[in-house]
Formats: sequence, C-alpha cells, structure tokens
Amino acid sequence: MTEARTLGALRASGYKVLPVREEMRRNLISKLKSEQDVFPGIIGYQDSVIPQMQNAILSGQDIILLGERGQAKSRLIRSLVSLLDEYTPVLDNVEIPEDPFAPISAQGRKLLDEMGDEAPIRWMHRDERYGEKLATPDITIADLIGEIDPIKIAEGRYLADEEALHFGLIPHTNRGIFAINELPDLAERIQVGLLNVMEERDVQIRGHKIRLDLDILIVATANPEDYTNRGRIITPLKDRYGSQIRTHYPESILEEVTIMEQEQRQLNLGEYREEVPSFMSQIIAEITQQARKSPDINQRSGVSVRASVANYEALLANALRRAIATGEQDVVPRISDLPFIMPSLQGKIEFEAMEDGQEDKIMNKLFNNAIKSVFDRFTDLSEVETLSLQFADGIHVTTGESMPSSEYEQLIARVDGLDHAIKQITPSTNPAVRASTAEFILEGLHNNQLLNKDRVGGRITYRG
Repeated sequence: MTEARTLGALRASGYKVLPVREEMRRNLISKLKSEQDVFPGIIGYQDSVIPQMQNAILSGQDIILLGERGQAKSRLIRSLVSLLDEYTPVLDNVEIPEDPFAPISAQGRKLLDEMGDEAPIRWMHRDERYGEKLATPDITIADLIGEIDPIKIAEGRYLADEEALHFGLIPHTNRGIFAINELPDLAERIQVGLLNVMEERDVQIRGHKIRLDLDILIVATANPEDYTNRGRIITPLKDRYGSQIRTHYPESILEEVTIMEQEQRQLNLGEYREEVPSFMSQIIAEITQQARKSPDINQRSGVSVRASVANYEALLANALRRAIATGEQDVVPRISDLPFIMPSLQGKIEFEAMEDGQEDKIMNKLFNNAIKSVFDRFTDLSEVETLSLQFADGIHVTTGESMPSSEYEQLIARVDGLDHAIKQITPSTNPAVRASTAEFILEGLHNNQLLNKDRVGGRITYRG
C-alpha cells in the first residue's frame, strides 16, 4: 500500500481510510484476539486500569486519567500510539495531516481541486501522529488552536482568507492522538476552546469561524484533587470526556520491586558485578509504601514510584563506590548504605511537619519500619532471637558501609548461629552477599528491640 504516491494510485489500490477511533478499535480487537500485550511495560494495572482503558477504546471515547504523580499516566497515553496503523496516507505539502479522500482545510481542498488524482500523498508513521502538551497557565489559544500568520498577511493574503491562518498543536495532530497533561492548569478560556474542538468542531480564530472536523482522539491527565475539589475545570469540558479512569500506585511490594528493576538507569559497570539481595530491593520498595501511609508526609501530592527508582539507583551507587574504594568486584548494597538514599528521597516527598530536624526523624522512622517489615517476612523471630542472648554476655560487633566484605567473615564467626541464620536467608557463598545479610539480621534484631545500636560516623556497633 505504501507504494502509492498519488491520490489516484491510492484510490486504485482500494485503500480505505478509517477514522482514528475506528482504526484504534480494530487494532485493539486484533491484539486482544491474538493475546498480545496491549500496554507493554505497565505493571500492576492488569486487573484495574488496563481493562478500563480497553473499554474506552472499544467504545471510541475520549479519556482522562486521574491520579497522583508517578502512576504511569503519561506512559499509558503514549502507549496508545501502538494501536494506530504503522503507516497512514496523508496529503503531501499541506500544513495539517489530511485524509486524502476528505480534506478538511481550505489548503487541502484547494490542492484536490487543482490536481485531482495527481495530488501527492505521503505515508505518515504512527509516531508522527501523537502530540502532547503540558498544560500551563500561559498557554494561549494560538498554541493549541491557531492564529493569523503575519508572514502570510505580508505575502498579500487577506485577513478574511482562511489560508492566512497558522494552525496550532491540535490541528497539527489531526488523524492522531493529542494528549494534555495536567488539564486543570489550563485557563478557563482555553478550556472553552478545547471544548469546541471536542464537541462542536467549530474553531474561532480572531473572527474566523472555521468548520474543522478534526479526526482526533483527545486524552488528558489530571491530579484528582485539582480535577474535583478545587473546581479548576469547567463542567461542560468535564462532561465531554467519555471515560474517567482512576490510576493508582503499585498495590504490592512485588509490583513496586518489578517497576524499580525495570525503570532503573542501566549503566555499564565494566569489571564490576552487581547483585542485589532480594531483601534490599524489598526494603527500598517498602520505604516508599510506608511513605504513602505516613501522616507526616503530604499524601495529596503523592509519593511517586520514581521515589523507589531514584532510591534504588542511589543505593547501588553507594555500593559501587564502596567496591571501588575496597578493591572488590562485587557491588552488593547493605543496610548501612540506606542513609545515602536520603538526598534522592527528600526530593520526592513533601513533609507535613516543617520544624527543624523533623525531616531526618521522619525518614529514619520510615527506614526502621521498612526494615522491620521485610525482616519479619524473611525470618522467624523465634529462631533468630537466641542470637541476641550472646550480646547480653558482653559481645559486640561493628559494621560499616566502608568495611570490606572480608571483615564480615570474622564478625560472623564471633556470633554463634549467625552463619546458620545467614544461610536460611540466602544460599550464596559470595562474601559481599553474606556481609549484606549479616547487617540485615543485626539491624532486624535491633528493630525488634533485641539489640542496642550505637552509631559513630559511618560505623555502627551492635551490643546487648
């Protein structure tokens, strides 16, 4: 089909141009029948958001996604492009993408009148058929809809001439998908312009009343609080969105960990080997999940999954820094690396308490609660609490984020039963993994109030 370069050749091929919503609906049905993944890389929405998205597409409705930051709203919208045909024909040498058989602009109609079946066409890839704009208060009608082009006026066109107009982002996304992020941030008069595009199709530009029957799917995102409570969106526009879909954060630790591992920045480690014990991955995920429940953190702004990803990357970075400093090849994060994720976490959450010193206390509480929760999942406290009895007799051990892994073998040998407890959690004989597991057990005992802990600089001493 893509060999056709003129309208006549396209007509002779028997090609039929479907409206965008019909095209997406047909391709979705085909993917569902063949059991293809419609939204690859989207985790945790299989039984909630994704079925609603599919229903909205099958019904041909415009969509608005409501959710706090970091809930994959933009990724969901961008993945809709995969439901468009890989290539679609449009008129060439025309400002906006036009259905060759039924152009909607004066320029497109004029081209057909002058050239007929010789009118040139080009094949537009589906990636070109997606437009996106972050809503800000300074957006104008000219940005979204269009404006009189002073250059065209200078060339001799009259103000009343429709060809004197320069179209905005939405008309330039004709035959495709247009997304507006944070819809309530649009000024009300701009929302009215968007309302006309979605419903009446009448676009007014400086006195020009143009009937632009745009073939376009309008999707949007918004924070639920902005969309409902504050009344920052006009009711008629709200009424035009056929499907209002609520997104959410990962509901399980496993989903959060999977997203972290999928989204982390993959860097070339060269000679170093990265290995993350599962309890350390779960602790990072648990910190985020604990933050989403904490009364000390502003829940209206949410705690993004990006917090988990950034914390995970910071944890690995400190483990790599230690490996470089100690001359080891294994990059294995430990409990003692957790303080180094504070800079990444602080940038991702908003605290309710503003008193000096409260932020560090809140984050330490999150860390301790997360470690305790994961420790309780990985161990039976009744089996490891006997370790703490030895500390009552005066034994104490010291750990630290800068200590080489080899020094932990001496620590493990000093505490009867610690080696066995480590093997119950991990079968690995890697000294770096064993060191990490030893710290996890000692910190777990401390958080269950079975050991005391003293911190001096980067060293931690556990005692009875």
